[in-house]
Amino acid sequence: MDNKEVLGSDFSANVAVMDKILRCDENFDLIKRTLTINDINCVMYYVDGFIKAESMQKLMMHLFTVKDFGDGSTQAARKFADSSLPAVEVDVSNSIDGLTVAVLSGCTAFLCEGFGANALVIDMRTYPARTTSEPENDRVMRGSRDGFVETMIFNTAMIRRRIRDPRLTVKYLSAGTQTRTDMALCYIEGMADGNYVKELSERIKNLNCDSLVMGHRSVAESLIKQRWYNPFPKIRTTERPDAVAATILEGGVCLVCDNSPEVMLFPTSIFDFLQETDDYYFPPLTGTYLRIIRHIVFWMTVLITPVWYLLLMYADLLPGWMDFVIPKEPGQLPIIVQLFLTEFVLDGLKLASLNTPSTLSNSLSVVGGLLLGDFAVQVGWLCPDVILYMAFVAITNFTQSSYELGYAFKYMRMLTLLLTALFGIWGLIGGIVITITLVATNKTANGKRNYLYPLIPFNGRALARLFFRLKKRK
Repeated sequence: MDNKEVLGSDFSANVAVMDKILRCDENFDLIKRTLTINDINCVMYYVDGFIKAESMQKLMMHLFTVKDFGDGSTQAARKFADSSLPAVEVDVSNSIDGLTVAVLSGCTAFLCEGFGANALVIDMRTYPARTTSEPENDRVMRGSRDGFVETMIFNTAMIRRRIRDPRLTVKYLSAGTQTRTDMALCYIEGMADGNYVKELSERIKNLNCDSLVMGHRSVAESLIKQRWYNPFPKIRTTERPDAVAATILEGGVCLVCDNSPEVMLFPTSIFDFLQETDDYYFPPLTGTYLRIIRHIVFWMTVLITPVWYLLLMYADLLPGWMDFVIPKEPGQLPIIVQLFLTEFVLDGLKLASLNTPSTLSNSLSVVGGLLLGDFAVQVGWLCPDVILYMAFVAITNFTQSSYELGYAFKYMRMLTLLLTALFGIWGLIGGIVITITLVATNKTANGKRNYLYPLIPFNGRALARLFFRLKKRK
């Protein structure tokens, strides 16, 4: 259908076009309600389930009290909306495509003989939505307990509740030729980079995709050209309104996508993933301590098993005080095989936990891990040292909430471990160089900002604020 096709002055022809497009006789949830009031024919189109029956009944009762529905002039529909329609959100449109999208989005299209070549779009929709609750994968010990849901308008309301600044801009966008997904770009006018906001808006408007059914994930893959060999996350997301508000107040830009409880944060640096909301709900000293510990233990997950295996390769050169790194019972399988086997088993336990009923998932994953580890040691497959180091890796992966970043570092750890087993210390150095290269060359929607900012380009104060709770300069 041509997006520029418009309504005509013939009411019957307009109704026929809408009937053909919406196919109300074939779709039980698409409702066509025909009314005749004072010998004036009217038709309303809406989706059952998006509009409460009580609201529609009140609207119809009011319409039957109206005497004048217009004379068919250009301004008749607007005049009727301003003087005779008790609805909060009303718009006048003559675009057939616009009316179709409005109906499928949950609004009501109101056609009338007196409106001429125009129709009214009445917004009385009520989307099915769950209650706001704390996100499961981004909990805090202190702070607010609300979280985003799948309804965009609820999410933007939670942002506005925290930022009562008239400069806060919530810009409506739409993408996907089939899904017509609603999106909102949120930023503070004058604080965010205007050129970056304009560039990001144009890229979203020009997305060449049929559907965005996977919400923010579909948007991310359409915005950024994917490189399969680079596993590092391209965009940071969060389900916490306070984290989004903080990003906006720091000059960032956020994209809210309908049908997704995760809000996308722009621009993105790899160091942003290692910041947590709890850091700001505690005093500066405690927040700084937690942040430093998080950085240390998480970066250790990449190197701990490759370095340990390298030490085993040169065990005869180790001083006596480092004998503790050498397993007393190495097991029947080679150490390198044990390490890779444990990596795969841990992922298998994660998958099993995800598909286990919630009442059993925690206990099953813990008990299953303990039993498998104990049996593997008794049988001789694994040595206790391997279980110790891999348990450290598995637990410390949860010091940050991004699954993508966790798996990116997992791949880098396994690659570095393999290279170390093949080439010794040069393999370890090669793995570190490859990891740094992939991080430095990761392509995101950052505009001019590098993925390693504030390290590249260097910004000393911004870099210090990543590790220490420093007061931001105004």
